[in-house]
Amino acid sequence: MSEKNHQENIDQHLDSMDRRRFMELTAKFGFTAAAIAMTTGIIGSREAHAEKVSNEEKERKAAAKHTMNLATAYIMGASRTYPIMQLDMKENIQNFTNGQVYVKLAPAGQLGAGSALVQKVQSGTIQAAQHSLANFAPFASAADLINIPYWCGENQKFVNLVTSDAWKNELNPKIEAKGFKALWYVVIDPRVVALRKGVKGPVKTPKQMEGLKFRVPGSKILQQFYQLLGANPTPIAWGETSSAIKQGVADALDPSVEALLIFGFKEVLSSITFNGAVPDSQIYSCNLEWFNSLSLDIRDGIDYASAVTMRQNLAKVPAARAYAMAELGKVGVEFYVPTPEEKQQWIDAAGAQLPAWDDIKKELIGSLSKFDELAEAANTYSGYYVDDVKA
Repeated sequence: MSEKNHQENIDQHLDSMDRRRFMELTAKFGFTAAAIAMTTGIIGSREAHAEKVSNEEKERKAAAKHTMNLATAYIMGASRTYPIMQLDMKENIQNFTNGQVYVKLAPAGQLGAGSALVQKVQSGTIQAAQHSLANFAPFASAADLINIPYWCGENQKFVNLVTSDAWKNELNPKIEAKGFKALWYVVIDPRVVALRKGVKGPVKTPKQMEGLKFRVPGSKILQQFYQLLGANPTPIAWGETSSAIKQGVADALDPSVEALLIFGFKEVLSSITFNGAVPDSQIYSCNLEWFNSLSLDIRDGIDYASAVTMRQNLAKVPAARAYAMAELGKVGVEFYVPTPEEKQQWIDAAGAQLPAWDDIKKELIGSLSKFDELAEAANTYSGYYVDDVKA
């Protein structure tokens, strides 16, 4: 998403919270204190709350041994419909390191978004960031495995996978070799098939995908997926996607239902199908060199804070989905969950079991047998429960 789109997203959200009041608090107490006051403060006492937060932030920063600059593309309060939990992550790290680490949030695209944040983490310009796995893949290509369809697309399978020993043993070394420490993986919901107004839907089976101009990100795996389904994959930059959908340059797109709401597609969609092929997932990454420079007790604290924040994220998913669906439903968007028989048609047409994916598996993980180990892990409950869309 472009900087312009980020600013528009911020402005739209602030309109509903009294934008002028927010700017006044920002000028007086700083961005973080103002944002927390506007999202958690009691109406009528926001200035007092902002001042209290500002003073507490100054005290925590002065007492800390280390500062972690943590950047995200999303505004404070976005977790209502897009549960990235950035404020929880900040608080948990500060608390579980006993105040030895102060987390300075840079939300709302202040320091960039997507691949720009990944690059800044890798170079050590910032210590940590939250971004999509799709944007992570060009820097740590093994993570792109999750975009192979129908093996870890469901929330529970994805969580089983990324918390498994198999993932940690096979993927973490590859990620660390690129200079990153994976802190935790954010569950949003699987990607969907979202049709624009004017295109008949909802899509129930792969046959209905034939000929659809389907907007895709830069992932070659996702492009191949939609080709297998008979659609016409159309790579479009995220910042241009909204206008492309409105103008009919693309007929459909695939972000999660939560992302479709928060990024302003509410008025342009006719239907959404929960086909559950690929996770629309995020990650909090950290600069590995910086992390390893910390004392063992601080590293343990950050790891524990990450695990706790991930569990908070998992608990938030169904509420975020329900809110997004309610808001989209108000303007007439139709929702559809394929039957088990229909779901099998999707799997048969493009699933990970097809030989068409073998070369990519070998390229990303080294061998088919290693991929099979990961697939087994995805199907083995790991102790982290998360809700999935129900048929």
